[in-house]
Amino acid sequence: MDRRDSPILTGMGGTAPRTYPTSLVNPVLTAHPRNLGAAAPSGSVKLTHPGKAIIAGGIAGGIEICITFPTEYVKTQLQLDEKANPPKYRGPVHCVQATVRDHGVRGLYRGLSSLVYGSIPKAAVRFGAFEFFSNMMRNERGQLSKGNSFLCGLMAGASEAVFVVTPMETVKVKFIHDQTSGNPKYRGFFHGVREIVREQGIGGTYKGLFPTILKQGSNQAIRFLVMNSLKDWYRGDDLSKNINPFITAAFGATAGAASVFGNTPIDVVKTRMQGLEAHKYKSAWDCAVKIAKHEGPRAFYKGTLPRLSRVCLDVAMVFVIYEEVVKMLNVVWKTD
Repeated sequence: MDRRDSPILTGMGGTAPRTYPTSLVNPVLTAHPRNLGAAAPSGSVKLTHPGKAIIAGGIAGGIEICITFPTEYVKTQLQLDEKANPPKYRGPVHCVQATVRDHGVRGLYRGLSSLVYGSIPKAAVRFGAFEFFSNMMRNERGQLSKGNSFLCGLMAGASEAVFVVTPMETVKVKFIHDQTSGNPKYRGFFHGVREIVREQGIGGTYKGLFPTILKQGSNQAIRFLVMNSLKDWYRGDDLSKNINPFITAAFGATAGAASVFGNTPIDVVKTRMQGLEAHKYKSAWDCAVKIAKHEGPRAFYKGTLPRLSRVCLDVAMVFVIYEEVVKMLNVVWKTD
């Protein structure tokens, strides 16, 4: 057929006034729509199987918490150090000094076991849920809009809060708070869990569920939104472009910092609701009101500095380890 008779170049039954080389014909008008993503010269984002995300997330979470736990310990101590007592610690450095003086370096790792047992399933649920939800919301080229990225992160955070984080965090906070008493009663993780369940029932490990859902949901919504936005910005038009681990770490640290400044007040309320003095509060809202009334607005940002240092390192490490483990899994585990 003559190029002038092509239906793409011909009007309503007439003849096109000009002819065009076939190479200039818009491929969008000639290609099958289902092949657009594959035919795009800039490639597409490779989707991650949720099963791989669960394994990679669990490995990343376990390694990360063993390295960064002392900063979590200091943050929790400062948040539990209410002004009404009066405060026991003058700041993060003094908290470290006092803990090492009274309990040795091992004192900075009190409660680590509860986080090790919880961090692996927590990260596994987080990344598995995110990949599960995001794979359903991505476009043909594997891209995730900012709104959908925020929503997927929110659902991933809520999932980890319900299934893992709330009971884990309750036990951790009680362990750390228990150390401040003159006669600690918890001898270890399993003994502590057994005592908490014996005294308060299963519900005793679910104190602060609502603020924990708010915290984890907002945490992951902010982190995944910032992380994916930075990755999209770095890749530009080439969606298949590999990202150097050091770049991933920088993006992860930025995402972590954004989440700290965005939800530390929620974290403070959650910590108070899970401490040994939780009985003083009727609800998360009552806790927030009493903190504002008796300690002032600044109390909602207690422990921000140690939390910032921990979370930036935490998120950077987790994303780097996660991405690298997924790459290794892609070699040995082939999925569509």
